[in-house]
Amino acid sequence: MSRDLVLLHGWGLSSAVWKPLAATLSGTFTLHTPDLPGHGGAAPVGPSLNEWADALLSRIPEGAVLVGWSLGAQLALYLARQNPERVARLVLIGASPRFIQADDWPAALPGTTLTSFRQEFDATPDATQRRFVALQSLGDNARKVVAAALGNSLTTADDTHKSALADGLRLLAETDLRAVAPEVRQPVRLLHGREDKLMPVAAAEWLADTLPDARLTVFGQCGHAPFLSRPEECATLIEGFTLD
Repeated sequence: MSRDLVLLHGWGLSSAVWKPLAATLSGTFTLHTPDLPGHGGAAPVGPSLNEWADALLSRIPEGAVLVGWSLGAQLALYLARQNPERVARLVLIGASPRFIQADDWPAALPGTTLTSFRQEFDATPDATQRRFVALQSLGDNARKVVAAALGNSLTTADDTHKSALADGLRLLAETDLRAVAPEVRQPVRLLHGREDKLMPVAAAEWLADTLPDARLTVFGQCGHAPFLSRPEECATLIEGFTLD
């Protein structure tokens, strides 16, 4: 009997980014790869995390394993807490409960960096997206492969998508799930690149310590998207975690 595996991608991209991982997963899964609101072919919704989560909820079968990456990982964590009957287990890749720094949260980007990024996106969205792709592939031995896969999976910041993409950047700036993490009761597998320049590995270590039932694997010489540079290893870990 196959198990439902729902894959939630990150900001500015589309579900096409999962193709390398999907190709390496065994046939024991029924894969669901929804686009985030306002990304790819999905309709935009309102600007709140709750509205984005509600839009995704109908695409999550009861008892599914939810795999989230980057912004998708934050959504997965939130969905697991709010809808435990839908989510049996979580795999969080390149995850952090809070994207920007605070006085009590150094494991993140400075708030001024993201503010500047949002302003640049408003003025020159295509160039800003290319910069974001470059940042996600930094520190990875397979940097060119990762950058190419991300570039091929971008959601174009045209008139249809730009507002929703801006909303996604706002979510990254404002979301703080540190209070939610201790309340997530599902088993969690964390996968993280040691050289991640967007979500420092210290954030994943905090999640591993704070979530009630979590285990962390850190990939050396790997950046923000280990499922692209190490798809076979990620697939093996996901299968071992979800099928035991």
